[in-house]
Amino acid sequence: MTEVGFYHLQRTTLIEALPRLLEKAVAGGFRILLKVPSETEAERLALALWTYGEGSFLPHGTAKDGYEGEQPIFLTESDRNPNGADLICQVGGAEIASLDPFKRAVDMFDGNDPEQLAAARARWKRYKDGGHAVSYWQQKPNSGWERKA
Repeated sequence: MTEVGFYHLQRTTLIEALPRLLEKAVAGGFRILLKVPSETEAERLALALWTYGEGSFLPHGTAKDGYEGEQPIFLTESDRNPNGADLICQVGGAEIASLDPFKRAVDMFDGNDPEQLAAARARWKRYKDGGHAVSYWQQKPNSGWERKA
């Protein structure tokens, strides 16, 4: 079963928090599929990954960039896994059809948005009932993460 970590954004935006988690995942040897709700969001986040920090670099791409199988981080609105990712990162309420191909999953949601919060709770229940190991991470005042469950 896939290990699923829920990351509850409360103090920073997705664009501020996501690159740090992706850096850790890439450093840990993961190939990542970043599931987004739309092609527009994929392009917005792809741009953010180029500009989030001076001197920082996260190798990534979208379908528009080509070389899908070679991208360590592939941003997409589809359920295809062309880069053979072993970590799925779901943002903006996007959800992959099956977690089975992945060792780990990150579900990052905006805790200040009641709809995203309710949807995350429903996914938590569904994943837990499906036998996945789930954990809950909350932002600390310094924007780090603290495991709460």
